[in-house]
Amino acid sequence: MRRDHHNTSKRKATTPKRRPQQRPPSASPVPGPSTSAGHQQRRVSAPQSPRKKKFRPGTKALMEIRKYQKSTDLLLRKAPFARLVREISRSFITENYMWQVTALLALQEAAEAFLVRLFSDANLCAIHAKRVTLFPRDIQLARRIRGTENL
Repeated sequence: MRRDHHNTSKRKATTPKRRPQQRPPSASPVPGPSTSAGHQQRRVSAPQSPRKKKFRPGTKALMEIRKYQKSTDLLLRKAPFARLVREISRSFITENYMWQVTALLALQEAAEAFLVRLFSDANLCAIHAKRVTLFPRDIQLARRIRGTENL
């Protein structure tokens, strides 16, 4: 014998009731003398702005990680990086050399790739220590394991 296994409840599904809308500020009651001692005037609050979506902790960080992993654009601003490169090159050589734009871009690509890989290795060090927070000692350990601590 075959039985249908569906909901046997006889209760009819109802849609949730909506809250009554607040009166606009222009429709608020006119202030006047109160007739009884316990009577208080109702306050009408300013209209609420639409609420921002509240994400759980860590969700926005993961969204940001996915966003930057999808993109191929440079993360550091070009002008400050170029100023830094020129300043460092002046510390080695007294003359003021001209830099080609493509040379600066190639240097920036290499620097960002180096930093991304370093942070990735440091993150593995933090995970190995059973942490999710990246500490300076994780970066120092990653550099020491790589053999780049003197750079």
